[in-house]
This record gives sequence, C-alpha cells and structure tokens, in this order.
Amino acid sequence: MKKLKDIIEQVKNTPETAENFIHLLWQLICYPPKMPVRFQNQQLLDEAEKFSLAVPDDYFTQEELKFNGFKWGNGPRRLLITTGWGSKAADFSELIQALRTIDQLEIIAFDAPGNGSSEGELSNLLLFILSVKAIVHQYGRPDIVIGHSLGAMANVMALNSLQINPELLVSITPLVRLKENFAATMESVNVSQAAQARFFEKFEEVFKTPVDVFKLDEQYKFDYQLNHWLAYDIHDKVAPYPYLDHFLAKHPAIRTQNYPEAGHEKIIKLPALIERLVGEIKSLR
Repeated sequence: MKKLKDIIEQVKNTPETAENFIHLLWQLICYPPKMPVRFQNQQLLDEAEKFSLAVPDDYFTQEELKFNGFKWGNGPRRLLITTGWGSKAADFSELIQALRTIDQLEIIAFDAPGNGSSEGELSNLLLFILSVKAIVHQYGRPDIVIGHSLGAMANVMALNSLQINPELLVSITPLVRLKENFAATMESVNVSQAAQARFFEKFEEVFKTPVDVFKLDEQYKFDYQLNHWLAYDIHDKVAPYPYLDHFLAKHPAIRTQNYPEAGHEKIIKLPALIERLVGEIKSLR
C-alpha cells in the first residue's frame, strides 16, 4: 500500500501541466495495491497444486509476464475463480475452503499479472482476460466460472471471445463501466476534467480503442439461457448500483441477490454469500 500512497501524493502535488503528469495518472489507474498473504491463508496455498503460465504484456513492459495459479482437487467438473483488482487467490480462502467440501470439483484460482504473487507492476483488464484464456487453453473448458469486480468483467469478455457458455456463471459486485471507475479514481485525488480528458485520449492512443468500449453493456453477448447468478451491494461505492441496474434491465434473465452493506471487497468473505454460492453449485445436475 505504501507505493500506492506515494503515487497518490505525487499526483496531488504535481501540476497538471507538468510533462510527467499523465504518466503519473497511468500509475494511479494501473497500479494494483499488493498485500502479503495472511498467515492463516498460506496453508490453503500450500495444499494447492501450483502452476505458472505466461501472457504478453503488449502495453506496459512489452514482455511476457508469468502469473501464478493454484489448483485444488481433480474432479470432472472444473471451476475457475477470477479475482478482482488488487486481489489474489488467497483472498478467496473462505470461499475456496467451502468449495472444497463439494464432491467432483477441480478448483482453479490465480493471481492476475501485476497482482498478488505474479509478475508485473502495472496491470489492466486485458491482462486479466488473457490470463483466463491461458488457463482455459491449458486446462480446458470451465463448467463453473466465478468472478469478482474487474474479474467478473474479464470473465464475460473472455468467455464471449472463447464462445463458452458455462453451466453456471457467478458475478460478484462486477464492474460495469471501466471509464466511470477510472474517472472516480481520478476525481478522488482532485484531477480536473481537462486532465482526465487528456488521460482518456492517451488511453485510446495506447490501446487503439476508446475506453467506453470496456463496459458490460457493450461486452455482454450471452442469451437468456445462460445460468448467471449475480451478487451485489446496493450501497457499493466502487461499482455503483445505478450502472448495474441499467445493465440488468437489459438482461432480465440474470438472477440477482442484494447483500446490502456487505462492501465491495468484503462481500467475497460473507458467510451468507458463500452458503448461497455453494447451494447454487450443488443444485447443478
């Protein structure tokens, strides 16, 4: 967290006209905070079969980045967990422990590039998507896919690209609009609208596409037959409910559950959510 705090202070104390100001905004937006694994979660990782895969980082390092994954069980039904921004597989320890009580599961979770134990300092949505695809290519089609926050958006985009309709898709407090999330981050440190506009212009120049493209409204290609369960917190400040409500109005077949006051990050540890998720999986035929 110290590095993120340093970046925030630099943004606050650097004139927006400075030559390096937009560079600092890239750091602010694309640096995921890294927290050590808690002692009580390390045993879970020690019990996993560990693997590493690599994906190309075409936008920051122009190199391949290795990311670390963890696998529990060898059942015939494969379950993939995609974590959120600044998160890691170990953060899902309570959920993974509960999932391990279900027979016939192979559980895969990973630290996306730039997050947790994986290589890279900066990260982005595309690296999350590439990581999901790399795991599918290595281990095969997942039957159950769970994603949190940015990971939920990455799952939708990766599965659409791979033309995979899982038996069950679970989205937990999904990000819906990436541009608005970026803008909220910049506004939190008093970046002007003019400087934000310059950042978004640079984003389009680097990624060859406008940031407006990266939202669930544009990327969701599944039909009404997909078994999709979505958990949210109506008071979520990171993924505001009005954006989600607009998205859900277009896709009424998605089943939802509101967990008010659960919190954007802490919701993945909520016993009621974990119990519901285990029940959803056990109900699959």
